[in-house]
Amino acid sequence: MHVDLPEKRYYKIGEVAKAFNVNASLIRFWEKEFAIIKPKKNAKGNRLFTQDDIANFKLIFNLVKERGFTLEGAKQKLKKNPESTFNKHEIITRLESVKAELNKIKNQL
Repeated sequence: MHVDLPEKRYYKIGEVAKAFNVNASLIRFWEKEFAIIKPKKNAKGNRLFTQDDIANFKLIFNLVKERGFTLEGAKQKLKKNPESTFNKHEIITRLESVKAELNKIKNQL
C-alpha cells in the first residue's frame, strides 16, 4: 500500500487515519495492541506520530488488512521473526514505489 504523506517530523492522528483510509479509533487501538507503535504526546495529550511509527503502521496494515493476519497472528509474526518481516515489507514497499513511478511515466507518454 502506498501512503501519501508529506515529509514532516510529526503527524497528527487524523492525518495518519486519512492516509491509511481508516478511522482514528483503529489507529488508537493498534497503538495499544502493538508495542512497536509509540507516539509522542504533547501537553494536551494529542498523539504525534513519527516516520518510524508510520513505517510500523504500514507493516501492521500490510499484515492485518492486506495479508489477512489476525491481530494475534500479526503480533506473533512480529515477535517471532521481526527482521525478516521488516525486510520483506521493505522490499515490497520499494517495489510498489517503483511500480507507481513506472505507471506515472507510462501515463505521461
